[in-house]
Formats: sequence, structure tokens, C-alpha cells
Amino acid sequence: MVRHILHCDMNCFYAAVEMQRHPELRNKPLAVCGSQEERHGIVLTANYIAKPYGVKTGMAIWQARQKCPALVVIPPDMGEYIRFSRMAHEIYEDYTDQIEPFGLDENWLDVTGSVGLFGDPMHIAKEISERIKFELGITASIGVSDNKITAKLGSDYKKPDAITYIGQENYKEVVYPLPVEDLLYVGPATAKKLRAIGISTIGRLAECPVDVLIRRLGKMGAVLHTFANGRDISPVQRTDHIPNIKSVGNSATTPRDLENEADVKLMLYLLAESVCARMRELASRCTTVEIYVRDTRLSSLTRQKKLKAPSCSSQELTEVGMELIRRNYHWDYPIRSIGLRGAGLVEAQESVQLSLYDDDKRRDKWERIDATIDSLRQRYGYMSIRRALLDTDPLLGRINVKDGHTVHPVGFFGG
Repeated sequence: MVRHILHCDMNCFYAAVEMQRHPELRNKPLAVCGSQEERHGIVLTANYIAKPYGVKTGMAIWQARQKCPALVVIPPDMGEYIRFSRMAHEIYEDYTDQIEPFGLDENWLDVTGSVGLFGDPMHIAKEISERIKFELGITASIGVSDNKITAKLGSDYKKPDAITYIGQENYKEVVYPLPVEDLLYVGPATAKKLRAIGISTIGRLAECPVDVLIRRLGKMGAVLHTFANGRDISPVQRTDHIPNIKSVGNSATTPRDLENEADVKLMLYLLAESVCARMRELASRCTTVEIYVRDTRLSSLTRQKKLKAPSCSSQELTEVGMELIRRNYHWDYPIRSIGLRGAGLVEAQESVQLSLYDDDKRRDKWERIDATIDSLRQRYGYMSIRRALLDTDPLLGRINVKDGHTVHPVGFFGG
């Protein structure tokens, strides 16, 4: 049975919402940007008037203003964006309950079972597009296909306010000439590896022998080969589907650059405490620790290590994080932002082989200390009890990483 999948992507979402709220800005170049005071001063999204000047997502505000001196900069209002996202979701629910979010502004819809009620998938896409425009005052681009990956290529193919159908009959004509970076999960690093072996388009990727890709990219090579050939059997998850949480992480752009290991250690303690507290809330322990750093050139590094035994000890996660930093970061430039993640979560109640080794006794002791700290903070507030180390740097030590969360997109693989 052929599936009918839509991918709805609301155009320049944050900027579109702001232009709806502030009609006087509709004809001006506009960008929604993070806080410069908190060193989050980057462009989150820009409208279609600003983009021809070269204003791009992820660009520093000062760079954006160099390219577009008349740029209007607005701080983000996540509460309002969430409200608009929910209103769009209510529109989608009129056509199907199989809706899978990919961030606030993107959703996959499986309308296979709806065509008998509402007409063919292109007709449904047109209705949804018109309703978003009329009811929310913003526009959306919609891709229509028989799978999620190709539907997303369709929504990206033409913007703004467009509907693109990609089926088996026109797949090669539309998709093969596209740059390989347009395919979901081909990021800059993967694209560089592919271009190094002469693969610059999705068509070249689709025609490349899969064993060559596996040698170059590992098992992800086989996945990308399947995607490039327009094959994807992953289901659109139902609205009420709750995926298993496989990892917990936190990151922070620091109020000043981290210049040495002492700075990094302080930040890792803060991050590890919040990550481990979240794991205990989920009654879980992690089996892998991952660190992420981005330097002042905005170049990033990610490394991970498997633990000998599952853990939710902030002390152990910090020590492993420091080990990864010492092995892999060479301090050519200071660090601007840093993250820590506990991955491969298992149930905390899962049976663990008894041990008399000192490392295991130490882990158990630190986990019990962390649990006691959780109880004190729950009763008296986050700042009621802190490590003495944090007072060595008043600027970094006062960061509340547990409550300072950012809204991140939902990952395609559910990780």
C-alpha cells in the first residue's frame, strides 16, 4: 500500500510570527536573535527580505548588521512561538492523528487514511496551506511524497508558500540534481567526506556502491544510500506516541571564554549535576559520556567514552568529561560553549553485578550524595547547596544550568 506523507515547514517561523505581531515590520529586513548580553548573540532566523543581503541562521549579530545595516533585531519569544506551533498542530489534527514534530515549525503528517474523507494528498496539502495562511497569518511550504525523507526534500525544494510533489515518476528529475547537503542528516562534516570522493549531488550518492559508502561513513553510509534512493520505511509517529528517552544532555554558552582546564572542570561539574539530576528523575543511569565543545572560531568537537558500569554520578561524569578534554582538546583557541551528555540510558533498577572494587563503592557513595543534594535543592532552591569550587569564579559559578534550558528540535532518529 502506497503511503501519503506530508512535511509541513512554516517559513522563517520565528520571523513570520514577529511580523504577524508587528505589521509595521513586514516590509523591513528582520532577524530574531539571541541575547548578546548572555553571549547567545546569533541569528535564529531571518525573514525573506533580510536573506538576500546574506543574513543567515547561526550568523553573529554583528556580522548580520555588517551585511544589512538596516536590519531590525528582535529578541525571541519562545512562549509565543510555542503557541503558534500548537495552533498549527490543531489544524493538522483535523486531517490526521499521525503527526510527528521535527522542531516547533516542522511536522510530518501521514494522511494515508484520510484521502477517502478529504481528497488526494495534494488537495489536503492545499487546504492545510490555505488554513495556516488564513488562520495564523503566516505561510508554510509543504512536501508531498510516499515517505518522510522525500517529503522533507519536497518542503525544502521551493520556498516560501509552496507545495511540491515528489513521487517515483519524477524523483530522479527533481532530487538527483540537488546538492548532497540537502539530504536529511548530511551535515558539513559528512558532506566534506562525500565530496572528497567525488559525491556532490544526491544522485551521485544514490548511484554510489553502498560498500564504498560504508567504508567511508560506517553504517550511516548505508542509511544515507537508502535515503538518497528515495526509500524510507520509518513510520510517522502518532500524536500520543511517547518515545523512549535514550540520552540526557545539557550545554551552555558561557558568560566568558573558558581559557584553561580549571574553567572547563567548573563548567562540567555544573552540567553534570543537571544531567545526573535529570537521569534520576527518569530512574535511569547512562552507559556512555559525551562532551561537546565549540571554540571562539565556532569550530566544534564531539567525543564520547563508554563507562565500565552504568552511572548517574556527577563526579564520575565530570571526571570522564575532563579525561576526554585532556585527550582531545589542544587549546589552540578558548572555548565559547560546552556541553555534556549521558547516553545509552538504562533503568536504574536494572540488576548490576555486585562488586567489591573501590571504583564501584566510590560511585555508589557519590550517587547517594547527589540524591541527597537533589532533595535539598527541591526543598530550598537550586542555589541552596553548591560545591565550594564554584565560588572560585563568581561569574561562571553562578550559572543555573538546570533551569536555563533551551528549546531544541526533536531528532529524526528519536535519540
